[in-house]
Amino acid sequence: MKKLSTILFVLVGICTYAQQTYYNGINFNLRGIALKSELSDLIISTHTKKLSYSNVWDALKKTDIDPTDPTRVVQIYGYNKTSTGNDAYYNKVNNNGGNSGQWNREHTFAKSLGTPNLGTSGPGADAHHLRASDVKRNSDRGNLKFIDGSGNSRKIGSGWYPGDEWKGDVARMMMYMYLRYDTTCLPANVGFGSTSQTPDGMIDLFLKWNAEDPVSQFEIQRNEYLGDRNNAYAQGNRNPFIDNPYLATLIWGGPEAENKWPGLLNTSDINQNNIKSYTKENSILVATGNTAVKMIEVFNTNGQLINTYKNTKGLKTIELRNFEKGVYVLKISGDKVNLTQKVLIK
Repeated sequence: MKKLSTILFVLVGICTYAQQTYYNGINFNLRGIALKSELSDLIISTHTKKLSYSNVWDALKKTDIDPTDPTRVVQIYGYNKTSTGNDAYYNKVNNNGGNSGQWNREHTFAKSLGTPNLGTSGPGADAHHLRASDVKRNSDRGNLKFIDGSGNSRKIGSGWYPGDEWKGDVARMMMYMYLRYDTTCLPANVGFGSTSQTPDGMIDLFLKWNAEDPVSQFEIQRNEYLGDRNNAYAQGNRNPFIDNPYLATLIWGGPEAENKWPGLLNTSDINQNNIKSYTKENSILVATGNTAVKMIEVFNTNGQLINTYKNTKGLKTIELRNFEKGVYVLKISGDKVNLTQKVLIK
């Protein structure tokens, strides 16, 4: 088991001491759903302080402060740094409320898109996804699902593009909410995108944004405050995808995101993107690339084991035959791989 504590000196300047202690005990040899499960357990167990919805005002006045000027907050979706209108990037720290020109609490995972509605407690008061936002711009977004685009934040068709500067923030917040609250906060409920290339309910849109828009110092500031239990309005847990966006790649695949812990997560150990699964008539074809696969287990969508294929090491393409139409989940394992993929037989 690789533990962060064993390689602290390798990561000096890359990983903070808070991160080092927080992830001690996580098995970073795991991949796919297995790694997701460990990180999910961690952020749930360390969420020791549940903020009230009124507490969130005070939390945002700490987490969303402009790092260069403590008299103002940074507003998500904002882009004009000289404006005081609804496109404004900044607002006065104590100018919070519900009136025009003020900032309020934006649920990036819109309350009504949760299953059930997130409300204003529990997931609805989780400061990891609540951000300071201009009142009018918050209203313009409403409960629109996130959609791909470019440029500044705006409505596109029936969706909302958060803006080039904010799309990575959004992706990483949605990933956190999925790990923390599971099916209550399904990614497909809050964003437009396919789940066909991921082993569970993650959508390709958020994986794309996570890779395209690197973590900012502002995100790090928020994560450090909320994860430090000594802070008055800290929850005690962290967003793993802010600490290292590459964790999303190891769990769900997709475009390769920045690896902030190269001494811990060596990309040459395994590249799960090398393993691709395809379907042909009633067969499933698994192309292994250069990865040694020892066993493939096939499950139906109810989690029932359908079949197990062993002694597959050395095969470049593994053909699994005689499947009926439907969705199947493959658990692919070997010395350096522990991966879950989903396939559809049409």
